[in-house]
Amino acid sequence: MPVPHAELSSVATALDELTRRIVTIADQAASDHDDETASELFAVERALRGANRRLGRLTTPHGRRR
Repeated sequence: MPVPHAELSSVATALDELTRRIVTIADQAASDHDDETASELFAVERALRGANRRLGRLTTPHGRRR
């Protein structure tokens, strides 16, 4: 089955937006000295960025980065 590039690209765009939103909330938590929440949210950010990199490998020829 061929890779659905357009659909995966759309998912990658959604992940980018979610990542930005998580970072905004994490930054606010850090500035509020809520270190536990900030730490967890920054971990979520890293996971989302990793997921987006993996999607990128699926949607670029020969697994090259975008």
